[in-house]
Amino acid sequence: MIFQRALRRELANTAGAVFTTLFTITITVMLIRILGQAAGGKVASADVVVLIGFAALRYLPILLMLTGFLSVLLVVTRSYQDSEMVVWFASGLSLTRWIKPVLAFGMPLVLLTALLSFVLTPWAIRQSAEYTERFEKREDISKVSPGKFLESASTDRIFFVEEVSGDASKVQNIFVNTKHDGQTSVVVAKEGTIELNARGDKVLVLQKGRRYDGVPNQSDFDVMEFEKYSVVVGRHSEALTGDKSASALPTLALLADFSKDHQGELLWRIALPLMSLLLLLLAIPLGFVNPRGGRSANLLIALLLYLVYSNLTSVLQVAVAQGKMSLMLAWWPMHVLTLLTVLGLLAWRVNMNSRWHPLVLWARVRYFLRPHKETSQ
Repeated sequence: MIFQRALRRELANTAGAVFTTLFTITITVMLIRILGQAAGGKVASADVVVLIGFAALRYLPILLMLTGFLSVLLVVTRSYQDSEMVVWFASGLSLTRWIKPVLAFGMPLVLLTALLSFVLTPWAIRQSAEYTERFEKREDISKVSPGKFLESASTDRIFFVEEVSGDASKVQNIFVNTKHDGQTSVVVAKEGTIELNARGDKVLVLQKGRRYDGVPNQSDFDVMEFEKYSVVVGRHSEALTGDKSASALPTLALLADFSKDHQGELLWRIALPLMSLLLLLLAIPLGFVNPRGGRSANLLIALLLYLVYSNLTSVLQVAVAQGKMSLMLAWWPMHVLTLLTVLGLLAWRVNMNSRWHPLVLWARVRYFLRPHKETSQ
């Protein structure tokens, strides 16, 4: 009991350090990417923090799975390196006695991974898509930052304003360059306001400005001064469609419409908590290391096995989504194979001193095959 409490405490401390490292790296990468989108006018600057939160929820299942796997692996490896496992085995205890405290530590991570996989991650994907689409479908002038050129959503108009009021309904010193049917039109105005027309469309009403049509020094070039000029910048009929991909749909929606894409997504959602559980158990026998040697080899092997496990599961997901395999045939083979690998490695480590262990048998064969010197009497 004392050992189990100490082990759970060490696992929790190691998991905190591992998760902090992985989460910091992930957040940094996402922050750079989303800030780049905000700088390019693809998302609103005010939505950056919210979008980072949604992106974190999207990658959190993978982070939790890696956290549990690496934490158990590092703790078991340290126990071998510090010769604590020698004392453990000398006391007559087996490596299988690690399973209970490891599961007690890892089951909250597995349950949280399942909750994220089936509920929170699809919700975060939908919300992130809605925030991005809502910004794209806002009236063009509302997306303009003072002192910065910005292309409209229809890509046929470029805006520039020198100053925007606090409520974004009034702008000062406006420049609008519009291309339509191969003709270029430039409008400059001292000020403008956002209004609604009879159909509910957003209209930018420019005041005290000029309009230049055509190319200078050409016969069709025209200059017109105006007191008031209206430009439609937002259609009332535009509505949010959101992300309609399978990864953004609720789990109940996947079950209601059992199409190929939905089956593939359902396979991945089922796989995440199962992978999290099996990787916890796999880390116990993989943590073996020679105290007199380094521990890089077992870490590389463990990460290689994780990559193979994850990538093969993704291959099965694609096969189901393309209709090459059925869901009932594809969702379980990789997990059963991993479970058999766990049982095989545990049996290998537990029976190291058995006379029938492959290493013991191989040592006997080498002994008999080695030439012996004859001793003279």
